[in-house]
Formats: sequence, structure tokens, C-alpha cells
Amino acid sequence: MALWTQVLLWGLALLQRSGPATSDSSVVSESVVTWEAGSQAVLRCQSPRMVWTQDRLHDRQRVVHWDLGGGPGPARRLVDMYSAGEPRVYQPRDRGRLLLSPSAFHDGNFSLLIRAVEESDAGLYTCNLHHHYCHLYESLAIRLEVTDDPRAARAYWDGEKEVLTAARGTPTLLTCVNRALLWTERHLEEAQQVVHWDRQPPGVPHDRADRLLDLYASGERRAYAPPFLRDRVAVGADAFARGDFSLRIDPLEPADEGTYSCHLHHHYCGLHERRVFHLRVAEPAATPPPLRPSPGSAPDPTLARGRSVINVIVPEGRAHFFQQLGYVLATLLLFILLLITVVLTTRQRRRGGYDYTDQKSAKAKAKDVNLAEFAVATGDQTPYRSEDIQLDYKNNILKERVELVHSPLPAKNIDLDKEFRKEYCK
Repeated sequence: MALWTQVLLWGLALLQRSGPATSDSSVVSESVVTWEAGSQAVLRCQSPRMVWTQDRLHDRQRVVHWDLGGGPGPARRLVDMYSAGEPRVYQPRDRGRLLLSPSAFHDGNFSLLIRAVEESDAGLYTCNLHHHYCHLYESLAIRLEVTDDPRAARAYWDGEKEVLTAARGTPTLLTCVNRALLWTERHLEEAQQVVHWDRQPPGVPHDRADRLLDLYASGERRAYAPPFLRDRVAVGADAFARGDFSLRIDPLEPADEGTYSCHLHHHYCGLHERRVFHLRVAEPAATPPPLRPSPGSAPDPTLARGRSVINVIVPEGRAHFFQQLGYVLATLLLFILLLITVVLTTRQRRRGGYDYTDQKSAKAKAKDVNLAEFAVATGDQTPYRSEDIQLDYKNNILKERVELVHSPLPAKNIDLDKEFRKEYCK
């Protein structure tokens, strides 16, 4: 009874380890990536634990083996068996004496049968179940004791393991049963291994993300992307063979911005991982048009085949600085000379204007003096009206005055100074 209780507890513990994990996957990486519009964007999602190796290794990722220890030396391998193979016995004397069920990976019964127990068979036996792909290792220990009294044969639980006492020469079964789907249903591995990509547009939470792709280890693929994105996203056809589930978007458009998530699920292995990518789309850099050589001209040696090579000569920093400084100083000196020339010319013109005004004022004063000198009273000419005197006149004004005196017309007073001022003002 104790034996079956121990086996049941061990099976329940194994079911808990190999059963489906929580629906929420753990975020193992989160990054921000930026690609130019029009280029091919690659969101890398890789995991060697998701490599599907069934066809290449002939389903040898699951194995059971029995070891014997407890003696003075190290434990030794007795027998092992792969899920797609037959039992292999290591010691020649044990062949035909140690047996494993060929249908162990179908019915979950990995018990070891010893046809005739010998004294040397006593020790600590361990039933080891390995899943190399899932990195799962389960072990069950059983202690075997050999006695000569058949009535002393019994089985009990010592708190850590089962202890089995068997009579010499009798067949003995070391029980190891595990009917978890991980070890018995090989074809379900393909259905439980799935990868899917989600996309969140800007401002959309994670629980409302859009499904883009579903990938199954069996080769089935399902696309859910919107029409504007469906024909531009792809994952490699050999994704499960290489463990590379990177998403490629070609060509990238500005509307593709958002948060992308790569979900890796292996339900019976307990693998639930999520990688998050925040995709940013940048404007493409402007590239100058390629130079086309004119017909008949020699080819440019700086242009390599298929690529343009541009030789850029960068001047030395110090020489370039002094050259620019010389240009600035020369321009400043030229401006100063031009300013001095304008100032001197303006001053010279102002000085010439002052001299011309002084000369004009002097001439006006001279004319006033002459007019004062030739002021003559008309009364002095009265005694000589009847006399015909021939005089030598100094100017036309005196002559007119004399003619007015001798004329019978009434005398007319003329202000010569006023008349001269009028002429001068004209």
C-alpha cells in the first residue's frame, strides 16, 4: 500500500511540473527599435529551447534509464531506452535478465523487471526520466535488499523512498510509472508548441492587441494581420528548425509604428516567454542622385563598380581658421578706408560752401559802397539846365540823371539803392 501511495504522489508532482503554465507569459526582453521608412525591418525573436528536433533526432529527446548505486564506487548505468528506440543493456551478464517494456513511452510504465535476483543486485536503484528538449529531469529512487528467506519479502516506505526486500532467485519488479502527457503522447508536442506575434497600435493596451501570426511546430500557419500589413510581414519557413522566429516587415511604412510582441509557448515544457519591441519609423535619409559620366568621357577612377566613392578633402583646422580670419580683417580694413574717404569728402565740400558764401557777402557790400558814392542830389543840377555841357560820364546812370535834369518832364525821384537791391536779389 505504501508503494502505491508513493508512486501516486510522485506522479501528481510530475503532472504539476509538466502541466500547462499560467496564461501570462513572462517578459524576457523589451527594446525600442528604429527603422527607416521603405527599408526591411527585422524584429529578432530567437530561442534555442523552441527548436523542433523530432525529425532530425528521431524523437530521441525523451529517454529513460536505470542506474544502480549505493555501493563503495560510483553509480553505474544498467539499461536505458529512447522513446523511438529499444532497450539497451550495458552489462553482458544482464542481457535477458533486466527488462523494460517496449511500450513504456505509450503507456507510461517504465518499471524494471529483474528475472532472478542475485546478491550483487542489492543497492539503490534510480529511475531517471529525461526530456533533453524541455530540460526536464525526474528521478525516482528504490532501495533493493536481497534475502534468503522468501517469507521476509516485503515493501515499505521509509519516508524518502520505497524499500523493497526480495528473495534470492525470484523475479522482482521495480515500479516506475508516469503517465503524464509529456512522456506518453508524442504527437501532442507539435500541437502544444506554438509561436504567435501580436501588434499594438499607438495608444492601445496589451490586452487589446491585434494578432498577426500563429505558427505551430506541425507546420500550420495562420495569418490575422490587417490587409495593409498582411502581405508585408513574414517569418522564416524553417523557424522551428533554427529557433529563429524573427518578424520581417518589407517594405516598412510610417503606419506600421506600434508595439510588437513575440510569444513563445511550449505548454507541456512550461515555456512561456514574451519579447516586446517598440517600433519607430524614421524618415529615409535624402541621397544625392548618382553622377552620370558624359558620353565619350573617361571613367572616373574614384567610382567603384556598383558603389560611388566620394573623395572629401577636409582642410586643417588651424590653417582654415587663419584664412577665414584674414578675410574678415581685410573686409574690415576696406570698410574703414571707405568710411574715412566719405568723411573727408563731406568736410571738404562743407568748407567750399563757406568760402563761396563769404565771397558773395563781400561783393554785396562793395555794391552798397558804390551806390553811396554816386548818390547825387537833383537840386544841384538846376543852374545848368540851359547850358549845353558836354560831359564825360562815368556810367549810364549819371547820363540818365543828366538827361532827366535837362528834360522838360517833371522831376522824378528814384531810389537807386532800392533799384540796385532788386537787381541784386534777381
